[in-house]
Amino acid sequence: MTVSGTATGVRVRIAPSPTGEPHVGTAYIALFNYLFAKKHGGEFILRIEDTDATRSTPEFETKVLDALKWCGLEWKEGPDIGGPYGPYRQSDRKPMYQPYGQELLDKGHAFRCFCTPARLEQMRETQRAAGKPPKYDGLCLNLAAEEVTSRMAAGETTVIRMKIPGEGSCDFTDGVYGDVSIPWDSVDMQVLVKADGMPTYHMANVIDDHLMKITHVARGEEWLASVPKHILLYRYFGWEQPVFMHLSLMRNADKSKLSKRKNPTSISYYSALGYIPEALMNFLGLFFIQIAEGEELLTMEDLSQKFDPENLSKAGAIFDIQKLDWLNGRWIREKLSEEEFQARVLTWAMENDRLKEGLRLSQTRISKLGDLPDLAGFLLKSDLGLQPSDFAKIKSPPEEILEILNTVQPDLEKILEWNVETIEAELRAIADRMGKKLKVVVSPLFVAVSGSSRSLPLFDSMAILGRSVVRQRLKLASQAVAALVGSK
Repeated sequence: MTVSGTATGVRVRIAPSPTGEPHVGTAYIALFNYLFAKKHGGEFILRIEDTDATRSTPEFETKVLDALKWCGLEWKEGPDIGGPYGPYRQSDRKPMYQPYGQELLDKGHAFRCFCTPARLEQMRETQRAAGKPPKYDGLCLNLAAEEVTSRMAAGETTVIRMKIPGEGSCDFTDGVYGDVSIPWDSVDMQVLVKADGMPTYHMANVIDDHLMKITHVARGEEWLASVPKHILLYRYFGWEQPVFMHLSLMRNADKSKLSKRKNPTSISYYSALGYIPEALMNFLGLFFIQIAEGEELLTMEDLSQKFDPENLSKAGAIFDIQKLDWLNGRWIREKLSEEEFQARVLTWAMENDRLKEGLRLSQTRISKLGDLPDLAGFLLKSDLGLQPSDFAKIKSPPEEILEILNTVQPDLEKILEWNVETIEAELRAIADRMGKKLKVVVSPLFVAVSGSSRSLPLFDSMAILGRSVVRQRLKLASQAVAALVGSK
């Protein structure tokens, strides 16, 4: 793998989008970049890519930063600490991007497109019906300059799209996959600048990497197909391109893509359940190194010493939860002193004010302190061990309970800011949409979230547990009730 000798040395970055709970895949990619920087005496940068203004929120940005700090990763520059190439949040860089779209237009490498969303959707439907992959058909590619000027003067909405070569292929060498060739006719005429003047991911990504002097771009293999667009932009601007490295995606044991619909994927979920960050980083770091059996327990320093970017696997990183549990147990038993263990337990229990809030809600609901474990213990449990029989006492029939659980899960995902007020508002709205009384909707949720019909207030409990834990508990509850329905 080529390690560029630039004036700034090796510079790598992690660039998450703050559009949801921080994914373990983000930690996986971040760890690779962090170890790569340490290996080469380079710098590891954090950049927030929030060009998707409709889904990006300050809450999710904070969660991303907190999650990566919890993992033990440290960055040289970022939105929280600044640096010489800031700002490090794309929404703050909008004025910096504007000249570049015009430059591509002036050089003839891009064109203005006036196609409406309705026209584009009809185009895609026609292409799909014909068995073709949907991509822009070039309707606005050769508009006369006079027509472009008059339509813009008339106030028509316009975006800027990139031009793509009509023949041949994009050939490049990837740091993991080696020589890659992608035909130009499979590459879409990507929108580079949206109607509001904000660049799309592809445009901002390339500009930021150039201005921040990034020498190596290491990311997930799902971005491999986008490399031709990025290489083309580097060529259009006359810039030196970085070395690209595309890492195999993390997958479930059945080789399917790791997704929250199947298994917990949020870093916050593993933190909430009491996994320790050193064990999670140890687990993820094993995907990047070659070791003998019996050498699995490794600190971050051990990982950086054994890290070998020249010998990476393309086979896929299997997220084996049993192996993570095994490593986490070994870390707790073998790496923590009694004092450290006790301190970790107290820190974990107080995380997100879980214990403090649980005690506050419990005070008016118990007659003696010994009642606490049964009332509030669910806040600290990894697994409630839900059984179909746990839902048998609810007045609603199993089919209705299952409908409620399956409706609530995706609707809760729409909540941008997760707190007592937004959870209550969404559940009341769900009850209205389903034409059911609120108590009918929340009854099975009490059991799903706490394991009992007598518990702490539901909305408060869900807020304390956090989105990722609630998501998993609702999923397990649906499985238990589905078994109840299937047995009838």
